[in-house]
Amino acid sequence: MSSLKFGTSGLRGLVIDLDGAPAYAWTRGFVSHLERSGQVGSKSVLVGEDLRASSPSIAARCAAAVKDAGWRVVACGALPTPALAMAAMARDAAAIMVTGSHIPDDRNGLKFYSPAGEIDKADEGGIRLAHDDLVPEIREAAHRLDLSSVEHAGPAAINAYVARYTDFFGKDALKGLRIGVYEQSSVARDVLTIVLAALGATTTGLARSDRFIPVDTEAHRPEDVELIAGWARDHGFDAIVSTDGDADRPLVAGEAGAILRGDVLGMMTANHLGLRTIVTPVTSSSAIEAADFAETVVRTRVGSPFVIAGMAEAARQGRAGIVGFEANGGVLLGSDVSRDGRTLDALPTRDAVLPILCAMSEIVRTGKPLSGVVADLNAGFTAADRLQDVPAERSAPFLARLAGDRGFAEALFAPVGAIAAIDAMDGVRTIFANGEVIHYRASGNAPELRCYIEAGSREDALQRLAWGLGAAREALG
Repeated sequence: MSSLKFGTSGLRGLVIDLDGAPAYAWTRGFVSHLERSGQVGSKSVLVGEDLRASSPSIAARCAAAVKDAGWRVVACGALPTPALAMAAMARDAAAIMVTGSHIPDDRNGLKFYSPAGEIDKADEGGIRLAHDDLVPEIREAAHRLDLSSVEHAGPAAINAYVARYTDFFGKDALKGLRIGVYEQSSVARDVLTIVLAALGATTTGLARSDRFIPVDTEAHRPEDVELIAGWARDHGFDAIVSTDGDADRPLVAGEAGAILRGDVLGMMTANHLGLRTIVTPVTSSSAIEAADFAETVVRTRVGSPFVIAGMAEAARQGRAGIVGFEANGGVLLGSDVSRDGRTLDALPTRDAVLPILCAMSEIVRTGKPLSGVVADLNAGFTAADRLQDVPAERSAPFLARLAGDRGFAEALFAPVGAIAAIDAMDGVRTIFANGEVIHYRASGNAPELRCYIEAGSREDALQRLAWGLGAAREALG
């Protein structure tokens, strides 16, 4: 059976199951769905890619499928996912980003955008149906396209994305800051350096790699934690910044090398830009509701389509100043932001650069080190990690029993304390009478069981995380 499936962010699976005829067929299905649903726009599709070894080949298959469907294809090459989405929306065009985000190099995926922006769950169902309806000759096709025959718009898309932030934040906004850029294999490594330097920061490139490195901005690899701590100790940076593979999730560490949580970066972005309506999944800290700058907090399931739906509903209700973010740090700007005669247009897709710039700007605004900025947020203490190689057929029964069998839950969590409430919106989030939280959920992108902790101190959170992973491992058998 194919490993390809839709998760929290697009279609993903093993490269051997995607490259070739499947990439072609899924793209034909996507275009067919757009036609069936009347989402044709300019009848163009922009195709971008990350820096994985398999991405150029898969992108060529996608481009061939677009052309064979009778649509115009625009090849954008390697660029950040939010830059591709921004360029597509400006052209009233659809888009496909070939990326596996942070997952290992033997996997890859497709992120789909309609002319209106990132697709929703209803679109995913429509794409599946359209794909399954393809005649065998199309499903089995695996054409390659000579990209010299199509328009290339990568440089223009990147330049517009850079200008989006340099124009809004302004020259010298980050003057005096010394920032390390962990380049690894992020598709935004050069873009990030260009933007930070244009805003006045002094940057130092770190650990650039020619092979793909699966940097996860939520469950940090021990080697990344060690590298970042060493750079902070040796170079005296104000911050160290990076992104995941396709640059829709940020990684930011402070002056001592401590990596900031993604929801903290989201809170920092909302506070810096004066955005008062926050839409975020249940995996983000419950401290958000207590923040003095958050007038309205909307909780969703994990995944940008759910956050986007939450932002759209908030807009329909007349809410203003809307921002969405996930626990992985990806920020979705749901409202235009205006200040000092400059406007930052809404961009309702996950973006890594905006939260990085807002965090750096808060250092300048407050005159405090990044650790001090974080402390002022009173964001609480959390920790997260995952058990790998846990397929859905193992995690699903465990989660179902945890949600539906109170006796099982109480026995499992007896060392933690009395259960105050259980939230099964996405996975199983258990809230205890002592204020702690243990949240288990299956990853939508990989065979993993994730564990999220809230506790009274950093040490308690880390200890509870180790316990929570061990308890789940034992329960899974």
